[in-house]
Amino acid sequence: MVQCVRCGESLGFEGRDEDQTCTPCRAVPPDFEEARAFGIYTAEMRALIHLMKYENMPAMAEALAPMLAEAALDLRNAPAEMTVIAVPLFRRKRPFNQSERIADHAIRMLAKRKPEWTLHRAHLLLKRTRNTTSQFGLSPRQRRLNLRGAFEVRQPGQINGKHILLVDDIYTTGATARECSRVLMRAGAASVRVVTLARAQKLTATLWQPPQHLHPPSRSYLN
Repeated sequence: MVQCVRCGESLGFEGRDEDQTCTPCRAVPPDFEEARAFGIYTAEMRALIHLMKYENMPAMAEALAPMLAEAALDLRNAPAEMTVIAVPLFRRKRPFNQSERIADHAIRMLAKRKPEWTLHRAHLLLKRTRNTTSQFGLSPRQRRLNLRGAFEVRQPGQINGKHILLVDDIYTTGATARECSRVLMRAGAASVRVVTLARAQKLTATLWQPPQHLHPPSRSYLN
């Protein structure tokens, strides 16, 4: 299935063209270069992630890490040296940051599977400055506004010129990835790439077409 070259959204049709862009990424280009996920946010994936996050089972990180590593290996043009940063939680929200735990295990796996990569762990360089209201039920624009100003970079000098690999557990609308990437790029990052365990796949995915095209954009309902 052809994916958007930026956000990784399935465009709902088969083909070999690897340079297609979805309508949202064309309309409002994200600050990240590309985002990739291991799979769709199915009931099974949801159960695994919820065990770790809400049933206080940090040991699940080791079981989930191979999936995150696969998502990283699916990146098209990843540089050989990257700084790995997990999306931060607001303080005291949870005893541990699930994305950090999964990322740390994945880094060790990638050292063996992709020895030409050099990955530096630097989770503390990105800070969540305030708690945000639940994103559930919000439109993509409302999600972006809800997260605006919720993150900041500590020690921008440590970010300047670095290629960032941003890690999160779920990619829903991309609002979190977009805001973190915006903040990181403003701090001087050379580039940002995003990897997640799962993504919430839309029922329909629309391929961007230039304005002169009179035919409706291709779309497909996904099971």
